[in-house]
Amino acid sequence: MNRSLFISMDGPKGTGKTTLLEAVTKALRADNKKVIRLCERNCDPYRGETMALVNKLARHPSQDLEFEVCERLADSRTWISQHVLPKQPPDSIILIDRWYPSDAAFRRLVPFAEILQLNLDRNVRVPDLHVGVVTAPEISWARAVARTRGLGSTVIHNQEEQVACTQAFERAIADQGWVLCRNEGTIEASTRQVVSEIYRVLPG
Repeated sequence: MNRSLFISMDGPKGTGKTTLLEAVTKALRADNKKVIRLCERNCDPYRGETMALVNKLARHPSQDLEFEVCERLADSRTWISQHVLPKQPPDSIILIDRWYPSDAAFRRLVPFAEILQLNLDRNVRVPDLHVGVVTAPEISWARAVARTRGLGSTVIHNQEEQVACTQAFERAIADQGWVLCRNEGTIEASTRQVVSEIYRVLPG
């Protein structure tokens, strides 16, 4: 492998995505793979300004404001694509926690097809593998609200919105042909599935 393999893992809150990321990382490293874990939120130099806009959107929902959020996020991903991803070792597997597929879950007024085109037009790097991590919404909702930090969302505030979020994300998975990981069983089973999909697209 002479270029990095870029893999995004996306999903609604509480689907166990971070736990799965950790397990997949451990499994790949145990097989002597060079794994780099990134988080979109932590790599985004404009995160503060964007989240201020997200908070404004939560108080005053409008399609124009939501589109502005999508534009800002796409611009941030362009920056990450140009300044962060190229610095990673060429023979590494890059796992990123959230990328543009997550917008399919969290945006309400702008169709995902528009968001996808927005990112492509800005030359945001397209992952070699998209993994959509989902559970039944009642499971993810229970997990999320039970966490020490709580739900931690400026977009989702109740279980009804979690249901809508999950349904929107599952539609996008089907429409876009992403890998669906239904993380409702053991973490070992989900890890095996994701690692198998990574090896399927691994060059050489």
